[in-house]
Amino acid sequence: MAEFYAQKILDGDVYERIIKSANHQEGDRVPIWDLIDNRAVYEYFAPGEKDILKASVKVYQGLGIDLCRGIAYPPSQEEEGRTSEAGEFAYAVEGQTVWLKERPFKTIKDIANYRPYIPSKEEIMDNWVPEMKRWVEAFAPRVMYVPGCGVGLDAARHSIGFELFTYAIYDAPDEINRILNDHMEIGRRYAEAMAESRLCPLAFIWDDIAYKGGTMYSPRWLRENWVPRLKYIVEPLKEAGIKVIFHSDGNLLEIVDDLISAGVDGLNPLEQLAGMDLELLKKKWGDKLILVGGIDCSQLLPLGTPEEIREKVKWALKVAGPGGGFFIGSSSEIVPSTPLENVLTFYQAIHEFGKYPINL
Repeated sequence: MAEFYAQKILDGDVYERIIKSANHQEGDRVPIWDLIDNRAVYEYFAPGEKDILKASVKVYQGLGIDLCRGIAYPPSQEEEGRTSEAGEFAYAVEGQTVWLKERPFKTIKDIANYRPYIPSKEEIMDNWVPEMKRWVEAFAPRVMYVPGCGVGLDAARHSIGFELFTYAIYDAPDEINRILNDHMEIGRRYAEAMAESRLCPLAFIWDDIAYKGGTMYSPRWLRENWVPRLKYIVEPLKEAGIKVIFHSDGNLLEIVDDLISAGVDGLNPLEQLAGMDLELLKKKWGDKLILVGGIDCSQLLPLGTPEEIREKVKWALKVAGPGGGFFIGSSSEIVPSTPLENVLTFYQAIHEFGKYPINL
């Protein structure tokens, strides 16, 4: 099989560490996967750097992170209240996060006019793939940048609005199926581009389908309406030998087997406080899934003490690290409220305790 582009430009030790773990083997240490959404960390590692990609490279390399899924540079506090428009959608900055504030959809009838733009395969290959190659090159040789795409449920719900979308599932199912199919086709074309370009041996596929109490929609609805769409997007990636890391916040325990049947190789971000317990997941699905994340980013990392963070890192490495199949990281991203000391403690602890063989 032909090499992946990342394989040619990454440091050999980094690449081997990731691939061994992805294939449930032990390398030199447990790989680190994360997303940094914290301005203080950027200011610490890349002070004065205006180019966000260059700054991000300094951040991820500075922290010793092995894999990342993108860039999340939060706006400054001075930008609070700033608004912008993209077509008929209006966005605003609130608390260092950008929110969609206004949508053109007010009623179920309005969504009949919603037609998401579906880029052609040629557009994606000519524009998106070269940009992703630029990112892969920028993060190399010490960090593997993992490109990805959405399944479409998250994008459709975000565009229409949660409440209206939920009503429309029952009151306008044909329109919802049309919209979901459009977004699914978008995802499929990006997946085909990832498979054809062979940028990376991993792909990041997302859709937020759960919260702390369980899935947002019934497992039955997901099995009938969403899992087949996920499988359709995953197919070209699997055929190309690319392992698929699926991301959804919340508790996915009821549909983990469905995700595996659709071709998913790994789960992220593993919210401990939502019941996605690392020890349980390792015992039940550790031979089938790469476990990605697992360290609570909503309470422990922003509010815990450095010693509490070190102890949790040691616990996670002990229960999930042996035998590979674990990329340790936060349970979503390093949020803006996380103190710099805790961030540094977190990754230093992984480097200190994450070497194989795990003996904690």
